[in-house]
Amino acid sequence: MKLHFTRTNGPVDEAIDSLIELVENVHHPEIVREMIIAALMAGREEEERADLKLMNTTLKEMRFTSKIFGPYGKVKKVTVFGSARTDSDEVVCQMAYQLGRKLADAGYMVITGAGGGIMQAVNEGAGPDHSFGVNIRLPFEQQPNPVLMGNPRLITYKYFFNRKVAFIKEAHAIVLFPGGFGTLDEAMETLTLWQTGKHNPMPLILVDEPGGDYWAKWNTFFQEELLTRGYISASDFNLFELVESVDDAVAKINRFYLRYHSIRYVEKQMVIRLSSDIGPQCADELNLNFRDILTPGGKISLSGALPEESDEPEIAGLPRLLVDFNRKDFGRLRSLIDAINSCGV
Repeated sequence: MKLHFTRTNGPVDEAIDSLIELVENVHHPEIVREMIIAALMAGREEEERADLKLMNTTLKEMRFTSKIFGPYGKVKKVTVFGSARTDSDEVVCQMAYQLGRKLADAGYMVITGAGGGIMQAVNEGAGPDHSFGVNIRLPFEQQPNPVLMGNPRLITYKYFFNRKVAFIKEAHAIVLFPGGFGTLDEAMETLTLWQTGKHNPMPLILVDEPGGDYWAKWNTFFQEELLTRGYISASDFNLFELVESVDDAVAKINRFYLRYHSIRYVEKQMVIRLSSDIGPQCADELNLNFRDILTPGGKISLSGALPEESDEPEIAGLPRLLVDFNRKDFGRLRSLIDAINSCGV
């Protein structure tokens, strides 16, 4: 028989329903049902054992990721990237240690790749109780750093793509120190997600030592090669910030969440949830200054929680901004968030 995601599978649907009922305490059974259907479909369509093993491992790794991070959903976390080859006496490594310590003091937890160098320094600064490690299994057997060895918040992945999901999905900010191919890969992937709107905005901060030029050269390449050729827009430079001090990095993260809380789309409208109200005058200023990113005839208006947000009762009392965003210029959206945070402050 041919399988469908709709409930047209007769005895197969009945068997899956019985299995879910037998297991008990299955959340969102309608989604779990589709996952089971997808697995059965894959078993019939994929002749290659390797393809099925990839799907199987991916699901297991993503499930374990949710299990480990789940209890900490209400704690803000900062993912920090940087070279594993940096010596502990280098300035950027010492800065990474201070960043971890200051983030932990400010109430954040940190997520690193669990390796040495910059990663270990961040974990040492934050301490094991404020650290997550997102390790990768490599041919040369990368071991987790001593801070994370045996830590219940250490995850080791087979696939880089699952690891990347964890790095970004669980973060409330991304900080990058100088590094090699891996660090640059994460920088570019993060920028791509921000630029295309595949992930809601958050701080992306590039840290260099005082007077350092690692990220400055990177930024110059963007300006002289990508921008001048029309491959990116000028507003894309709003998606990241360059700093030369740990205090500036922490301050920029704190500033981003000064009033901004989160974003959700309800049908075609963007809903920006705020931790404090901005008032009509600020709303008028936002409409004037950001009309270029609104849909034709669209506006920014004050609101409370929408009926469609009833599945998030814990934030029902937060004020909202309804934004008729054109879903094109996410660099300008980042500037809108900055304006919201600073309006009336």
